[in-house]
Amino acid sequence: MAGKKKNAKPKAESSKAKTAEKEILEEKVKENGSEAEEAVEESVEENKEETADENGEVKTKEQEKIEELEDRVKRQLAEFENFRKRTDKEKEQMFETGAKSVLEKILPVIDNFERGLANVKPEEEGDPHVEGMRMIYKQLMAELEKLEVKPIEAVGCEFNPDYHNAIMQSPSDEYESGFVAQELQKGYMYRDTVLRHSMVAVVP
Repeated sequence: MAGKKKNAKPKAESSKAKTAEKEILEEKVKENGSEAEEAVEESVEENKEETADENGEVKTKEQEKIEELEDRVKRQLAEFENFRKRTDKEKEQMFETGAKSVLEKILPVIDNFERGLANVKPEEEGDPHVEGMRMIYKQLMAELEKLEVKPIEAVGCEFNPDYHNAIMQSPSDEYESGFVAQELQKGYMYRDTVLRHSMVAVVP
């Protein structure tokens, strides 16, 4: 009987040891869990870290990233708009160059029409061929006017090198010195640019 009582005490001590060990393990688990939660919270806080901009407004890193992306998109849109405008301008310039080239080739045809009509004799008035030439000439001039091609005023105007090309001097009782007395070849404007200068004689 005495032997049995002696064996009971070690069992009680073993049970207490196991209980203490269990408590230590549970404490460690709690500590590890607490550390993990703290790590997560720190990570969240880092992402939510606040900074102040030049105006003193508080912004998170997430807001700064959004603003950075928005700024990048705006810059790209601005660059694209500038590219589109530049391309449109280049196309317009190419069209203007092509139009001027064609119109310059038409001007000698107009000159020939005007010379032919200017040399019509009185007895030829009413002739179908002459009337046909006049109709074609009027139609041609009307179409050129629609294209914004207009003759440059010369006779009676003060000489202007921007529009007139003086090839000779011509005394005149009608006009003062420096004014155009005679137009030898008609000049034309295409919109706001000179298509061909007027060839004129200027009063000395």
